Amino acid sequence: MWRRRRRDDLESVNLLEVTPVRLAEWEKRAERVVVIRPRPRRRGLRSLISSLLYLLSATRIRLDAVGSFAWLRLDGEHTVGQVAEMLREKFGEDVHPAEERLGHLVRVFRREGLVAYRGWDDEAVKSR
Repeated sequence: MWRRRRRDDLESVNLLEVTPVRLAEWEKRAERVVVIRPRPRRRGLRSLISSLLYLLSATRIRLDAVGSFAWLRLDGEHTVGQVAEMLREKFGEDVHPAEERLGHLVRVFRREGLVAYRGWDDEAVKSR
């Protein structure tokens, strides 16, 4: 119940004003970033399922040029809106509409446990 309520609350927030913080380890290779998915930390039956899914999926995620550029700027200092503006300046029409593309990417990062939203996921940010 708590999780659903938080998700619903977050849907009413302007994602462009959220400040994501990286939680996952990562490596920079040339101009690209490889994100290393963290192991699940849950306990109980959900842990078993999460661990199985972790083992069956990629543990290293290679980002494209746009994803790498965004990842390096999701540092807990910049809002999604600020990073979208940086994307537009760097890539121009290739990322149009930048807010929509970045919003999708950031939501996927959060769902996978790679980033947390400062002010919403403070427990995850503190444990980092």
